[in-house]
Amino acid sequence: MTSLNQQLAELKAMSPARLRSLWRDTFKTRAPDIAPDLLRRGIANRLQERVHGSLTGATKREIDRLRKRVERTGKAGHMHAISLKTGTRLVRSWKNKTYHVLVCDAGFEFEGRQYASLSHIAREITGAHWSGPRFFGLRKRSEYKPRIPANA
Repeated sequence: MTSLNQQLAELKAMSPARLRSLWRDTFKTRAPDIAPDLLRRGIANRLQERVHGSLTGATKREIDRLRKRVERTGKAGHMHAISLKTGTRLVRSWKNKTYHVLVCDAGFEFEGRQYASLSHIAREITGAHWSGPRFFGLRKRSEYKPRIPANA
């Protein structure tokens, strides 16, 4: 079997008909009606996945979340998103009690229960609406900037 680098190099010289045939062999489906360059990229990605592994579930979910944002807003950049690694433990003291939250693949775990967002946990702890990331110290409150009167 040829090395991955050699297979990737061979893709560059393949005709569109050969790429479509290789797509069928690789994906076990008919090749989509897309440009040869995109066929090459799709096949190259699959070949690399076979050697190096696929994306993690968390990364796939993040890509899906960004795809939905692009469809909704036309923008894909992070909108102040907080990225926490699975296994991270957040600690917060509130009214003389310490609370621990574990970051999981599908959200957060607090007191043996799963939550989709830190804001839900902050509400559970305080009984009031809080920005979860701010409550756990992941975002700083905007600095207060007093207005200076025009005649001062």
